[in-house]
This record gives sequence, C-alpha cells and structure tokens, in this order.
Amino acid sequence: MTEAAEGSATAEGSSTRAIIAAFAANLGIAITKFIAWGFSGSSSMLAEGVHSLADSCNQVLLLVGGNRAKRAADREHPFGYGRERFVYAFVVSIILFSVGGVFSIYEGIEKIAHPHPIEVWWLPLLVLVISICLESFSLRTAIRESKPHKTTRSWFAFIRRAKAPELPIVLLEDVAALIGLTFALIGVSVAIITGDGVWDGIGTVFIGALLVVVAIVLGIETKSLLVGEGASDADAAAIENAILSGGETDRVIHLKTLYLGPEELMVAAKIAQPAGRSLGDVAASIDAIEARVRAAVPVARVIYLEPDVFHEDAGPAAPTETIVIKGED
Repeated sequence: MTEAAEGSATAEGSSTRAIIAAFAANLGIAITKFIAWGFSGSSSMLAEGVHSLADSCNQVLLLVGGNRAKRAADREHPFGYGRERFVYAFVVSIILFSVGGVFSIYEGIEKIAHPHPIEVWWLPLLVLVISICLESFSLRTAIRESKPHKTTRSWFAFIRRAKAPELPIVLLEDVAALIGLTFALIGVSVAIITGDGVWDGIGTVFIGALLVVVAIVLGIETKSLLVGEGASDADAAAIENAILSGGETDRVIHLKTLYLGPEELMVAAKIAQPAGRSLGDVAASIDAIEARVRAAVPVARVIYLEPDVFHEDAGPAAPTETIVIKGED
C-alpha cells in the first residue's frame, strides 16, 4: 500500500482527536498560569500563560479550517476548498506564534531591566509541575494519533512531508510547550533561590525565542503546502506503474501531480497511444487507467489524461498543450 493510501482514511479523525486533546489541556493550563502570574508577579508565568492561550487559539483555528475545507466545489472554486486547511495552518504558525513570541521577549527584557522578587514562590512552581504533566498527556495523545500516519518514516520526515498540517502542528506545539515549561521552571527556580528576578526575565526571553523559532519552522513547512506540493516519490512511482501496467500505453510522456488538499491529489499525465486508434478505444483505455490509478493511490481523486503519439526524435511534448480528455471523477 502506498504512503498516501496508508494515511488518507483516518487522518482527519486522528487530527481532530489530537487537536481537541491539546485544546482542552492548553485552555486549562492557560487559566492556571494567569492565576499564578497574578499572585506571584512572575514574568515567566505571564509568558507561559500567553503561550498556552496562543496554543488554544491555534487549535480553534485548525478546527475551523478543517470544517471550512469540507465545503463542496463551486463555480468560483472548481477544485474545492481543501487548501483552506493549509491557509489556517499558515495563520497559526506565523501570526499567533510570532505574536506570542515577540510579547514574551518584550516582557522578559522588561523584567531584566526592572527585576523584582517572585511573590508566593510555591504557586508558580506548583502550576509549572502540573502543566508539565498535562502537556505530557497532550503530547502522548498527539504521538499516538500520529503513529499510524508516520509509518516507517522518522518523526522529522513525518513533520517535513505530511500533507495534513494539523498533526505536525500539534506535535510541535506540545514539544515547544514542554521545552518552554522547562525554561520557565529553571528561570523561576533560580530566581527564587537567588532572590534575583533577573533570572525570571531570562527564562521569559528564552520562552519567547522558542516560540519565534517554532513559528519560523511551521511557516516554512506550511508555505510549501500553500505554494503547492506534488506526490511523494513513492506515490508518483505507484501512479506511473498503474498507468503502464495494463498495456494500454507503453510510455508516460510526462506526469504532473498537485495536492488540492491534504487528502485530494490531482494527477495530469500525457500518455503515448498508437497512431490510428479510434476515439472509443482511447476513451476505454483512459477509463481503465484511471481506475488503476485510484486503486493504487486513493487520494488521486482528480485525474486528467491526455493521449498523444510519442516521437523519439521530437522528445516529450510541451506540458502546456490543451487537448485533454478528462475521465470520470
């Protein structure tokens, strides 16, 4: 089974479960962090509260994007709205993470410039320890839901190559949250031990820098999806093999693929046909090829095949020709 076939059936359900688990954890954590900040005056707690609040807003946007992407195609958007999930993921990665990161860096610099001791010292420590436990639960849920779609790839390759953006975003959010909580715990602990609030500010700056780094990484990945990514090498090979395996054609002159949404791949190919074949025979060949391509790569839902006569001396025909036969979708 191909990479796309393995992940297409349950990716949406897994993403939704991971998002809801992360939202519930982050909203509760954000409230407790803001309460701890109000009593202790710790800038690290304020930065972490903003971080968790941003994460909660992120999850809401991902759910909204997933829901809007389900709308049916219309005249204005003939290929549907599947790529809205990429748009909302890009908004999450750039705007909310960047805003949270810049705010945290500003707050940390202010605390370094005007340090003050932490009040009610035990409260922020208690909240941070509880938050680490809750974030660990959220991360465990995200890992469990991602494993069936990761298959044999490394986690780095999964984040780099996944077409559904929600699971990689939740994974990175949870990892960033745990690292940020560690920064906050170290900064607050050293500030309590030394009585110097500067360390609290330093921890806050590290949290802000972490958020900015995550924003950059997610921005790069979602930008690639927005620009338009094609099928993986494995799926492209499976598509080409499906085209050739029935004997209707002996050559794929050129093949183009593009993801219209996380679970919808467009395939356009120019295929060689013997000169003099009747239109009815060509149409039957295209129908058979389409059926094999969809069986091999189920996410290949929009398929355009153009028959042509291949000439060795002329080379591949230009991909801008417009004589196209479209099979049944």
